[in-house]
Amino acid sequence: MCLCSCYRGFTVETEMLQQLLPSWRLNAKQATNIHYIHLVPLEKYFRNHMMLHLKGNEPSGYRLLLHMLPSRQRLLQRSKFVCLLCLCLSNPSSCFFSILPPDAAGEHAALHRQRSLPHRPPVIPLVARMADQNTSGTPAMTEREASRLDKFKQLLAGPNTDLEELRKLSWSGIPRQVRPITWKLLSGYLPANAERRDSVLQRKRQEYFGFIQQYYDSRNDEHHQDTYRQIHIDIPRTNPLIPLFQQASVQEIFERILFIWAIRHPASGYVQGINDLVTPFFVVYVFEYIEEEVENFDVSSLQEEALRNIEADSFWCMSKLLDGIQDNYTFAQPGIQRKVKALEELVSRIDESVHRHMQQYEVEYLQFAFRWMNNLLMRELPLRCTIRLWDTYQAEPEGFSHFHLYVCAAFLVRWRKEILEERDFQGLMILLQNLPTMHWGNEEVSVLLAEAYRLKFAFADAPNHYKR
Repeated sequence: MCLCSCYRGFTVETEMLQQLLPSWRLNAKQATNIHYIHLVPLEKYFRNHMMLHLKGNEPSGYRLLLHMLPSRQRLLQRSKFVCLLCLCLSNPSSCFFSILPPDAAGEHAALHRQRSLPHRPPVIPLVARMADQNTSGTPAMTEREASRLDKFKQLLAGPNTDLEELRKLSWSGIPRQVRPITWKLLSGYLPANAERRDSVLQRKRQEYFGFIQQYYDSRNDEHHQDTYRQIHIDIPRTNPLIPLFQQASVQEIFERILFIWAIRHPASGYVQGINDLVTPFFVVYVFEYIEEEVENFDVSSLQEEALRNIEADSFWCMSKLLDGIQDNYTFAQPGIQRKVKALEELVSRIDESVHRHMQQYEVEYLQFAFRWMNNLLMRELPLRCTIRLWDTYQAEPEGFSHFHLYVCAAFLVRWRKEILEERDFQGLMILLQNLPTMHWGNEEVSVLLAEAYRLKFAFADAPNHYKR
């Protein structure tokens, strides 16, 4: 058995471990695979909900994942530590599991029974909540919202859409009714000339399905196996709490989109995180064919032609996005490295207290901001907020590649109070990997974007201002 010292000085002796394992009801295979022990004080563990993903603080090639546990108060009273076992697996992207100490075994069994029962849907949908008119749902529009929708319709109805005006109008959010065509125009997938759109759509959709016929059968070939296998593993993990993305037909669509993109971009191939970038396009283009909320929508009720159109349009628009940030996904991901460094320099100028606080507790920006750049904040925000955020990204010049930096800086400083309250490395990492945004909507995103724009205005044209 390989036994490592725990982070920040915790150690577990082999003899102690052997005594504890039977109480945790691990089978022989699990016991022999134990590689890394991490003791986490419950006071820190339960400070935030959802999950913690500590990246960069485990032994090389391993990843530690903490899942939220129930009965917070009772567990706080009954035990001081949660012991997490990181299994030694060959695939570094594997999700590891947590083990409760013996005195909480009853709680864990209750949780297991609870999970086996039908559960009620979340009070606030993960894709959209009714209050967010621009994202989903069909509440009565305010006079201002109706006026904005009319402006979009008038602009889109012309023979040649003025893309500059469309960008200005879209910056503050796009009404759901016109978001599909607006995204296609702003991404460059559709031409501004209205007469050419139908023929372009028909040609591009045929071209995509030509790629399917040409390449998709090769997914089981020896030199493509690893790519397809990783995609196949990652797809079920894409927005696992949203039923829409757990449907077999949707997962098959995502597999085809990602595999074809990887085959056509050998410089980067498929990289984990790209799977997340399909979801906003897919949801927006589903809205082209339905009126109801999309979260629990059964896509098999759509006609085959509609599904094919959604798939092809999602592929091409995702490709357009990735064309602008492909160095994020090439070998060693140099684009992300540069952006994280730029984020650190920017934060050191706009909020020195936050920057010094993280330095004091040895928090490296790469440990939390890598995911912010790799997934474009999709793991930090509900999907409804990502869709609203992308309205502005598509309206901004170099929105995904450049403006995103300022959004990340504004996002980090948004939590300055919470950051400064944390007094150790572990507490900071738990906070930064699990920021409480589940209840965010359009208002919060609009405030974030306004602050990001202010930062861009102050620093984008004077990069030396944020370099020491």
